[in-house]
Amino acid sequence: MADLSPGAVPGYAPDAFAGAVVFITGGASGIGAACARAFAAAGARVAVGDLRAEGTAAVAREVNGMALPCDVRDDAAVEAAVAAVVARHGRLDVAVNAAGVGGLEVKTAEYPPASWDAVVDVNLTGVFRCLRNEIPAMLAGGGGAIVNVASVAGLAGFPRHPAYAAAKHGVVGLTRSAALEYVRQGLRINALCPGFTWTPMVEGMVANGTPRDALERGIPARRLGTVEEMASVVLALCAPSNAFLVGQAIAVDGGMTAG
Repeated sequence: MADLSPGAVPGYAPDAFAGAVVFITGGASGIGAACARAFAAAGARVAVGDLRAEGTAAVAREVNGMALPCDVRDDAAVEAAVAAVVARHGRLDVAVNAAGVGGLEVKTAEYPPASWDAVVDVNLTGVFRCLRNEIPAMLAGGGGAIVNVASVAGLAGFPRHPAYAAAKHGVVGLTRSAALEYVRQGLRINALCPGFTWTPMVEGMVANGTPRDALERGIPARRLGTVEEMASVVLALCAPSNAFLVGQAIAVDGGMTAG
């Protein structure tokens, strides 16, 4: 597991994001929490947003940041969270939209409409709600960088997960469209597309009967990704040194989509 203590963020000095204001949704666990730790280790001021109050507070304490209640299903809650970040720090420089749910493992014709709506509401419309509130705040400060956490299921089919795949494909399309709209105003928007990574979502799949070794056999690297590896790429997507990287969906998947 990568060491994300100050001075040890892969490829980043402790001051690489010194003074930057970062807002992360889904920050109570998984990739979102790893991003909070990585940005804080690189000098950023981090606001952790999530609907799980206890986990949000714990990660915020760990990174000496803000803990914000934020349910991405509620536009007013997202608006309030972004406003709180700007009120505290005067601006918003970076946003990572990592909130997401897995949904049912069911074939398309058997998928309950209510479950479909719930997955799309969080995974796609939730990202839209974040963007529509983050973008004005960032433009007011002269720009910045946004990373939307999609999935390799946003780049290829994912049998028995139709709602998840459809939503993540939508995140990629939304990312590319918004990136083209705002790049000339100094705002860069990209998407991270993780492969199978040891997160609470994948832990749940394993707990519900999907063998971990079966997941690993489907990955050319023959292992799951780590949340630290995903966070390292998020930092790269947001780094000013990568300012020409715009509107991309970056697969970090151990080679799953390479074939």
